[in-house]
Amino acid sequence: MLILLAAGGTFAASLLWPGEFEHQRIRLEREFRATLYDLGITLPGTPDFSDFDGRLKAHGVALGTPVFMRIFKREFELELWLLRDGRYHRFATYPICRWSGRLGPKIVQGDRQAPEGFYTVDETALNPNSKWHRSFNLGFPNAFDRAQGRTGSLLMVHGGCGSIGCYAMTNAGIDEIWRLVTAALRNGQARFQVQVFPFRMTEGNLARHASSPDAPFWRDLKTGYDLFEAGQLPPKVAVCQGRYAFEAARTPADGNTPIGDKCP
Repeated sequence: MLILLAAGGTFAASLLWPGEFEHQRIRLEREFRATLYDLGITLPGTPDFSDFDGRLKAHGVALGTPVFMRIFKREFELELWLLRDGRYHRFATYPICRWSGRLGPKIVQGDRQAPEGFYTVDETALNPNSKWHRSFNLGFPNAFDRAQGRTGSLLMVHGGCGSIGCYAMTNAGIDEIWRLVTAALRNGQARFQVQVFPFRMTEGNLARHASSPDAPFWRDLKTGYDLFEAGQLPPKVAVCQGRYAFEAARTPADGNTPIGDKCP
């Protein structure tokens, strides 16, 4: 399937406008991952779940330390970062088995879009008895989404490999993620921040998508992305005049504050 995609890429690109070509590539990637999942084949890039304790030790962290998370749709990746020595360090990158919709934010209930933006998750968002094995609610719509009049609910990160607006991590993947986030919350972290992006927010990627109607929104997201990249601390996030507003965090706890509608 991937060979056919590569071989036919030039021809397909000549027939489809760039956004549609991107969507078709994402569709093929979804089919590829679903096929692996159905066959019981581990997704490429999956961490070694059998050596969880060894991996913690190698990273110099312990179960129960605060967590931070980033999701990248186009790359089908979820990063989980753990706090060490006052900064967050990437502990693992998990392959996403499936997310639904196109690149771009969720707008309205029923559009099957997986959300993009900045969210915080506390213990009330955890569902250990989900029909998708385990899940936690991202908290859509947040203050920004509500300011835009966006609607929807129960947008989750969960197990399995199915999605109607959620991020499906496989059962094995969500089990490890669940273990880390529940330990952090029960050890005193009030909530953790989840940043959800359409793709890695490089200038090159933004330039390739400059014609998208979502380009201004993505440019705003990049401001928060860059603040984390600069200091490995999640920024304070607020909503000001209908747009995301960010402040660089001074302490690790700054990024765990709720996302409100008061201008910084």
